[in-house]
Amino acid sequence: MINSINVRKYRNLDELKIRSLVQVNLITGKNNTGKSTLLEAIAIYTAKSNLGIISQILEERGESYRQTPGNKNITESNTKTLSSLFTNRVVSFNHTDSITIGPIENTLFGEQNSTEDLVSLRFVKYIDEVIDQSDSIIRRQRKIIEDDRNNLIDFKVGFEMRVGTNSFLVPLEEERFFRIGFRGSLSTEKFQFIRTRNIDREINGKLWDNITLTEKEQFVIGALKIIEPLVERIAFIEEGLRYRTAVVKLSNNNAVFPLQSMGDGINRILTIILALVNSDNGILLIDEFENGLHHSVQEKLWEIIFNLSFKLNVQVFATTHSEDCISGFQNILNSPSNSIEGKLIRLDNVDGKIKQVEFTKNELQIASNKRIEIR
Repeated sequence: MINSINVRKYRNLDELKIRSLVQVNLITGKNNTGKSTLLEAIAIYTAKSNLGIISQILEERGESYRQTPGNKNITESNTKTLSSLFTNRVVSFNHTDSITIGPIENTLFGEQNSTEDLVSLRFVKYIDEVIDQSDSIIRRQRKIIEDDRNNLIDFKVGFEMRVGTNSFLVPLEEERFFRIGFRGSLSTEKFQFIRTRNIDREINGKLWDNITLTEKEQFVIGALKIIEPLVERIAFIEEGLRYRTAVVKLSNNNAVFPLQSMGDGINRILTIILALVNSDNGILLIDEFENGLHHSVQEKLWEIIFNLSFKLNVQVFATTHSEDCISGFQNILNSPSNSIEGKLIRLDNVDGKIKQVEFTKNELQIASNKRIEIR
């Protein structure tokens, strides 16, 4: 579980320290206060700089610039793409301008980033250095130039991804380097990241396959009953070459019905719960929790999320700008039957800097009783 996090130089989070994180964390705030950005940072940290995750984030934000045939400025294009990850889109070779994401450690010298788990991303200059030459075989290694006092002209630009003491250098002169399948340190952490769109048809079928013939099937069916109590069974069938679509059997009818025909809400719940039951002993990220969900079902969904996160040992991070979502979260958090920790984190833009205000379960209850809006 992530107990704290310090995000530095990532998008609009110049530096954000959250000193205490718990099992279920709800993040709120106005537009452009970094709610989705914080989820992305947690995803990058959890995936240990997996380039596939970084590529997905860039694609989702429309920041992945396509190469055109004959383009001679491949390095420039790739650098422009990756610069969107950095605060103010800075392209710098200075170590102090690196993106860093990691937990906070309390030491004798005060708060420090934990170097063992710290994830950092930065642009670097490097050269191909010959380390061995025998007969017709030449062995080279890439050497990062940390101190360019000699103002080298003949250097290449790369993107370094560091996890603790392990470093991975990606050359930026390669066309569409995002497609090479490069991975940083392979994470052992399970996690799922649900975006703002309601239905992720491309992966839902795969997530269902992972839990087929296990008790987790009933967890999914139970969640769908929030909206349609007659749901009895669910399956995924082929629809074209790209993905499979969900169909359900109702207890009062022998026919099967496409789940898509039953509205956004039930499809959003399917996506959330499938992701949750595939994140056991890991992390679930949900962007804009309330998307597609009527206010009347949000508290019931929170109840299921709290129960399953406890049963499956999942840490949950969700964002919202809905007072109904916060109200449902607070009601379940403070219910007598709840036994796990939850908290609300509000992000505010204060003079161009993103700051956080944290609310405990007791503070949330007081705010609710006094009808104080905290979103």
